[in-house]
Amino acid sequence: MKGPVSLGVFEFVSFGIKQAWACLFGGVMLALLLLTHLFYPDGAALSRYDFLVLAALALQGLLILSGLETWEEARVIFVFHVVGTVMELFKTAHGSWIYPEDSFLRLGAVPLFSGFMYAAVGSYLARVWRIFEFRFDRFPPLWMQGLLAAAVYVNFFAHHWLPDIRLGLFAATAILYLRTLVWFRPDRVHRPMPLLLGFFLVALFIWFAENLATFARAWAYPGQEDGWEMVSFSKLGSWYLLMIISFVLVATVHRAPGGHASADHQTPRREPG
Repeated sequence: MKGPVSLGVFEFVSFGIKQAWACLFGGVMLALLLLTHLFYPDGAALSRYDFLVLAALALQGLLILSGLETWEEARVIFVFHVVGTVMELFKTAHGSWIYPEDSFLRLGAVPLFSGFMYAAVGSYLARVWRIFEFRFDRFPPLWMQGLLAAAVYVNFFAHHWLPDIRLGLFAATAILYLRTLVWFRPDRVHRPMPLLLGFFLVALFIWFAENLATFARAWAYPGQEDGWEMVSFSKLGSWYLLMIISFVLVATVHRAPGGHASADHQTPRREPG
């Protein structure tokens, strides 16, 4: 392929395919939420939520056994699963959202499949990091990122009693990552993107997915008990901050070095054949 237009289209398609591949776990889980909402039989011996738990376990095992996910990535995903489940227990106890269906495999008011929804975010970040061969310019020290991630996580709980400091956390995120570039390889050449923009785009697509999940009655926010309505835009900010936690967990495994991925960032060329 020759010419900037054909090369650009090819690279864009390659980017989309790699993104879809990185979203494999989350995409399958979202499809299962929608399909079971539409077609799961009423009165089945196995509840819908319990079926989702078993399906998520089978999918996770398949990814590991097939080599599509590494054991290092699986450990990060497990940690994210635990982090998410703890948050779910707290948030449901305070009425932030509910799970409207009955199930056997649950902790209190939280069905166990919910942790896999957080694990889907961890799975995506771990896979996209590897598939796109992430490199970074001006990568902040991990200890500083860890402090920010800890503050974000604590605020998710503490704002129920103390002032909500999320505006300060947004500002801290901007200061910490303002100069950071992530280099990703959609085809043959690495391309740069501001890391803050990457966080926002991932959070935006998770917000889209959350709208589909609440439409499928996987969970319900206040106001959605009697019928679906769009998830509040404030949740976009929550997912943005959650990106910090998941990114730091994955970065801890990868030990990302500073410096860009390649000295050659010009428009790629393909030879015929």
